Amino acid sequence: MSTEPTNNQVIENRIYVDLENMPSMDELLKVETKSDFAEGTIIEGKIVEKRNDGVLIDIGYKAEGFVPATEFYHFADVKVGDKVDVFLDEIENENSMPGISLSKAHAIKAWNRITNECGEGCVIKGLMKHRVKGGIIVDIEGVEAFLPGSQIDIGPVRNMDEFIGKEYDFKILKINHDRHNIVVSRRELLEESRRDKRSTLLKDMAIGQVRKGLVKNITDFGAFIDLGGVDGLLHITDMSWGRISHPSEMLEVGQEVEVMILDIDYEKERVSLGFKQKSQNPWENVEGKYPVATKVKGRVVNIMPYGAFVELEDGVEGLIHVSEMSWTKRVTKAGEVVSVGEQVEAIVLDIDRDNKKISLGLRQKERNPWELLAEKYPVGSRIKGKVRNMTSYGAFVEIENDIDGMIHVSDMSWTRKINNPNEILKPGEEVEAVILDINPDQQRISLGLKQCEEDPWAVIDKLYKVGDLVKGKVTKITAFGAFIELSNKIDGLIHISQISKDHVEKVKDVLALGDEIEARVIKVDNEERRIGLSIKAAQQDFSEAELKAAEEEYNAALKPGEEMVAMGEVFNESLGGLTMSEAFDKK
Repeated sequence: MSTEPTNNQVIENRIYVDLENMPSMDELLKVETKSDFAEGTIIEGKIVEKRNDGVLIDIGYKAEGFVPATEFYHFADVKVGDKVDVFLDEIENENSMPGISLSKAHAIKAWNRITNECGEGCVIKGLMKHRVKGGIIVDIEGVEAFLPGSQIDIGPVRNMDEFIGKEYDFKILKINHDRHNIVVSRRELLEESRRDKRSTLLKDMAIGQVRKGLVKNITDFGAFIDLGGVDGLLHITDMSWGRISHPSEMLEVGQEVEVMILDIDYEKERVSLGFKQKSQNPWENVEGKYPVATKVKGRVVNIMPYGAFVELEDGVEGLIHVSEMSWTKRVTKAGEVVSVGEQVEAIVLDIDRDNKKISLGLRQKERNPWELLAEKYPVGSRIKGKVRNMTSYGAFVEIENDIDGMIHVSDMSWTRKINNPNEILKPGEEVEAVILDINPDQQRISLGLKQCEEDPWAVIDKLYKVGDLVKGKVTKITAFGAFIELSNKIDGLIHISQISKDHVEKVKDVLALGDEIEARVIKVDNEERRIGLSIKAAQQDFSEAELKAAEEEYNAALKPGEEMVAMGEVFNESLGGLTMSEAFDKK
């Protein structure tokens, strides 16, 4: 009797397999393969086929995985047979292929390498990928890091797009393991490099050296020059020996210039620069180049109320004071004579090299007309001219070439007391006068009107004697008496005590201006130029004794300081307390 073997029985050295319950080949392969792979791990694979859109990679599974070309940095260089590490997302995807990623494998390996091998403070290369709010995303070996806008460069960045696509070195500032965030900085590396470069550069610098640099910034007070890692200040006062009002007149941002090292502060890392110091100071030889009394040419560069500054050469200016602009005109503002930019000729009057001052004169180009006038019209000469100006103390008469002489009120009449020149002169009137004095240094000429006539006091003894009866007109009334105009333009004084035998309280109660009166001469003082008159003595014949008595009464009644026809007193009253020199100054 024969029976069928069951459950893999061994009969006659043969193995019988239970085919009914045996798993399929696919099931056997699947169990075997899955046991060797774990999702979420990195495994090695080999490129077995390269297509236009990607590659097939054999990871040892029953099917190859596909990686798109976009995950390769340089897909053109990829070759069949290359071994690569990939990240296993899933053993089988919807296409019954293993889901793998080259970029994820790179990112994980990069993150581990950066966090384990580099860490914070490490310097690493990265590629600027794209802008985000507040900064730029940087790819550092497959890991995205954040670069804040303030850390892109040393100075402010106006356009971040200029950096996209460029590769730089970055310093890792912070790593956040929980959030998988990395913050990097380019600025810190630049500053460190600059500090090192600055330190080395400062050690190589020496006062007096001439170095090239670029104009980095311009301010009102100067310009900052980048010397290749160290900024130096070129102050406006060290730019030119000449006059400049703003640094932008000489420099512009980005311009290359050669400057001299003037001073170095190693502790504060500050450098002072000079531009004008590369050339010789023009003031060192100014005395030899512009001797006193020589004629020079220059350009008016600045005008002040008190004078004009003339540039003789770059860095050398002279001042023409208003007092040196004209011999004859009183210049109150320099702008009345010259203007900015005008080319002028002048004479060097004085040089003060230590204080960098040169005094110039315009009028010295011609001989002093006052000296010529003094030669032409010696004292005592007669001139004719028109009255151009009048003041309370005198009249100014044009002699020639805009030069005026002054006739003081005290020199207008030998006999009359002139209080104001308009009593006998008018503007525009032509008069004849005598040169009394010429002072070219002070530019003053004194003229006399009365000197054109003979002094009647020189022959007063022939004109008037004590006891003579005279007639005249009342020209002035004072508290102490009345002045009477006699013949020959001579005035006499009737004291209040000599008006009447009766007591007179006020002169104006008895006499009025313009009254014609008769009086007797009771005193003639040739030395003091005084004539005393008496109305009451004219009423009857007086003997010599009576005349003598009247004179004594007159003298006794006349208080000290009361005016008669005394020219010295007339001068003081007319001048108002001014000297002759002060009167000219008030012209």
